[in-house]
Amino acid sequence: MEKVAIGIIGGSGLYDMSGLTERSEISVTTPFGKPSDSLVLGTLAGKRVVFLARHGRGHRYLPSEINFRANIYAMKTLGVERILSVSAVGSLKSDIAPLDIVLPEQFADRTRGRISTFFGNGLVAHIAFSDPVCQDLIAQVQKASRKVGIETKKGGTYLCMEGPAFSTRAESNLYRKWGMDIIGMTNLQEAKLAREAEICYVTIALVTDFDCWHESHETVSADMILENLRKNSLAAQKILTQAVQDMNLERTCQCGEALKYALITDRNRIDDETKTRLDCIIGKYLR
Repeated sequence: MEKVAIGIIGGSGLYDMSGLTERSEISVTTPFGKPSDSLVLGTLAGKRVVFLARHGRGHRYLPSEINFRANIYAMKTLGVERILSVSAVGSLKSDIAPLDIVLPEQFADRTRGRISTFFGNGLVAHIAFSDPVCQDLIAQVQKASRKVGIETKKGGTYLCMEGPAFSTRAESNLYRKWGMDIIGMTNLQEAKLAREAEICYVTIALVTDFDCWHESHETVSADMILENLRKNSLAAQKILTQAVQDMNLERTCQCGEALKYALITDRNRIDDETKTRLDCIIGKYLR
């Protein structure tokens, strides 16, 4: 199987990469089930990448239905070391407007019961997650955005809610009091699993509208949101293409050693089935 260092996860509105050439598709089955869709291998700006539509092509999966473990595991088996994740979000701040692009550095979890770890069932690990986004990767993405003339706002917190319904007005105002900046339904689980898999991760958050706290919310239509998604997706593809073109494939961050001190279970107590299931993730620490 071909090994690819760069992964792209497309969210709402980004179900394909138009600049991807020399394409091929592979279906991957993982110990955690099937990913959201076939993985698309291709060449983008001279580098090999793998693309996955988070919700499946045709947008078939609710946020709560996405098999995040399978998605990240599949990319890990292909050799992915960096994930550029694109996601549609709402704004919780007056200075973050529709069509803005945010590169959040923090996440807050308001989901319920979603599985966001590869571990358990006899193997315990506790990753450090105080800084959930790779600082090297976020800097590369921001530099790429400037090169293509698209301004991005670096920093802030992405609140990950359960969905599929959007917030009540009371919830939206509560999140604002907490100091949250943007709101979405997917990226927290991806970020945690990517860290466990020792993959660098960054979110490119595309603002489609203000959340319901804002006075203009009642005038927002589905057509307006879809048009904002289209415009933002075109901008995101420009950023992604430039980021891939400029990307140094040698990693200098600590993401590739996230499990070095995280595995707690006595190595002699880890059963063979678990070792086999998670070999691509923990194998180097057991040999």
